[in-house]
Amino acid sequence: MKQFLITVAGVFLGLVLFLVGVPLVLIGMAASAASPEPPPNEAVLSLDLRTALADQSPANPLWGLGRNTHSVMAIVETLDRAEEDDRVKALFVRLPEGGVEPAMADEIRGAFVRFRKAGKPIYAHSQGIYPAGVVTTTYMLGAAANQFWMQPGASLQVTGVATEDLFLKRFFDKYGVLAQFEQRREYKTAVNSYLTSDYTPAHRDSTLSWLASVYEANLAAAAADRKTAPAALRASLEAGPYGAEDALRLKLIDRLGQVREALDALTKSAGDGDGLEPFDFWDYADSHIEAPDLPGDAIALIEAEGPILTGGGGEANPFTGSATIYSDDLANAILRATATSSIKAIVLRLNSPGGSDTASEQVLDAVRAARAAGKPVVVSMSTYAASGGYWIASGATEIVAQPTTLTGSIGVYGGKFAVGPALARFGVDVRELGVGGDYASAFGLGQGFNPQQRAAFAAWMDRTYEGFITRVASGRKLAPERVREIAGGRVWTGAQAKTLGLVDHLGGFPVAVERARTLAKLEANAPLRRMTPSEGALEAFQNALGVSAMSARTLAAAAWVMGDPRAEAILDELTETRLRGQGATVLAPTPW
Repeated sequence: MKQFLITVAGVFLGLVLFLVGVPLVLIGMAASAASPEPPPNEAVLSLDLRTALADQSPANPLWGLGRNTHSVMAIVETLDRAEEDDRVKALFVRLPEGGVEPAMADEIRGAFVRFRKAGKPIYAHSQGIYPAGVVTTTYMLGAAANQFWMQPGASLQVTGVATEDLFLKRFFDKYGVLAQFEQRREYKTAVNSYLTSDYTPAHRDSTLSWLASVYEANLAAAAADRKTAPAALRASLEAGPYGAEDALRLKLIDRLGQVREALDALTKSAGDGDGLEPFDFWDYADSHIEAPDLPGDAIALIEAEGPILTGGGGEANPFTGSATIYSDDLANAILRATATSSIKAIVLRLNSPGGSDTASEQVLDAVRAARAAGKPVVVSMSTYAASGGYWIASGATEIVAQPTTLTGSIGVYGGKFAVGPALARFGVDVRELGVGGDYASAFGLGQGFNPQQRAAFAAWMDRTYEGFITRVASGRKLAPERVREIAGGRVWTGAQAKTLGLVDHLGGFPVAVERARTLAKLEANAPLRRMTPSEGALEAFQNALGVSAMSARTLAAAAWVMGDPRAEAILDELTETRLRGQGATVLAPTPW
């Protein structure tokens, strides 16, 4: 029935597509086939950071159509190229009103610093910074510019960093929902909101610790760029919030003005005359034609972002850019790079809070195979490389993380919700039949675990946790007892992980590339060769939703042409439901 209804919907949308969308498709195809407009001879690139950011650009041709999400890796690569482009004279940045994910902001700030060192100025403009997310990262990006402008009358509300959690235990108790989960150990807090009504001591301790680490790293970077003492900057910001005029008086920003005034000031200061023109950053990025791979030794770049699941399938949603790491795809990409004679090292760019332990183990095995073949593997961590993400990273030759990366979370959890009593209150009865062993019914939703099932499940969690400890100890060359001391599911920032021996170097993607070149004894000009797993957009869409090829084609084309955000929301919900149904045991919380 489900397949029939989806097919009927597909046929209906196909008719709409034929009658309404075909002209738009033809126009879109013609536009996309045209050569991108080249930048002028003297240009100011205009980068708007107010759109959603992913770490990586999905390897899917549909993602770029009507793109409303940009990637940090694309920003970094484009700015590094613009450093050497004589046509690019400066960069103008529109700052978001809320926070940017901390490690992503670190990566962008590093690109800003390199751009400025090339003698090219950056002006950043803000229409206000308000307490939504980690706002200290947005202030840090503004501070990294030559001039930090703010609109008159706007507000600078960068007084700290806070996070909030919903605790559902009393709600579950009231309505008869039984949450049964095993955690290894006390710091594996991803399911605490189901089990308690407040922060446990371990949950509170861990969260405040990494929040403080992120906060201090942001302030230190901003203070260095503003040429002031971190303590003085902290005192000024925490005494806020401020209006833009007071922020200027306190030297927290440099200038007041509207967007057009800031852009006009930059074009006049960076240009030799009247010929300097603003040019959209993403138009400039799209104008670049990738050079063909040249023969000779190279470093493979393999990118992976999202929760980690077994199987294959590429991105979970080809339209919105939400990503999933499928273990078959990622492991095969690493093995292909290992088998390619011209590839002498691998940089694995990783942004994942974790997922399936068996999927993580499959990718770890590929990393080990690469190292056994004499090819160094360097992991470059983004916002997250925690739990299952760290399971993978632990086997690398070296690990590079940003100071604000969230990593570690060496632990495991699992369990279920028993909703039979809750449903019974509404006249819904859950009944179950089965044959075979008692554990066959362990994950039924009607009732909780019986003692034998709970004991067997707990033993499974214990084995997985001990396996995690063993892999980290082996990969990081630490005693198992030491790993247990810093594990327990606790999340660490990159800066904290460096002191614990879980990370080798602090820095961004360029540091990881340089370490790979050094470890492989390559020349400084040895190129990167992108070997990220990819597939056709239609195949990715079909696999993500689990629908037939015909329905996928019709729905994909219709969603593309109509660009309906409600349709996109439905696609996301279908994808998330499928992910939840596949289960995950080594997953870390994702606060941003």
